[in-house]
This record gives sequence, structure tokens and C-alpha cells, in this order.
Amino acid sequence: MATTSQNIGFKIYAGLLGAVTTVVTQKVLKAGWKVATGDNPPDPNDPEVPPTYAAMWALASGVGLGVSQLVLNRYVGRRFEAVTGERLDTTQKVKFKI
Repeated sequence: MATTSQNIGFKIYAGLLGAVTTVVTQKVLKAGWKVATGDNPPDPNDPEVPPTYAAMWALASGVGLGVSQLVLNRYVGRRFEAVTGERLDTTQKVKFKI
């Protein structure tokens, strides 16, 4: 059974890797957009930007970040299993009280 300190350590590890992954992915996506279109990515909130152009950027960046987080989560899960011999519990439920 994984100890509490191992769980906390992996949460910190995953958080730091998540932050780094997000920053790197954003830079890669922006560079890829510039290569593909010749322009910097649009600001989707700018009313001068055509809605189709803004939606394409939102879709591209959303999918890119989603895929990078998926890859990261699977990597951290494999590392956790290699270190502890257990599968990482990803079924934590969040409860909201209204």
C-alpha cells in the first residue's frame, strides 16, 4: 500500500510536471500556429478577430492542451505504479454542496 508521503510526493510531482507541460505545450502550439498560418495566434476575445478564426485557435489549443495532459497523467500513473507497485487511484470524487 502506498504511504501518505508517497501520495503527497506524487501529487507534488504531478503538479510540477503539469505546470511545466502546460507552459511548454502553449509555446509549441503558438509556434505551430505561426508556422501554419504565418500569424500569431488570435485573441479570441478581440471583437476584430473573425469568429471562425478565434474558434479554430480555441479548438486547436484546447485539443493540444488536453492531449498533453492525458499523456502526462498516464506517465505519472505508470511512474506511481513502478514505484509503489499499486495503480494510481484516479477515481477521486469531488462533492459540491449547494
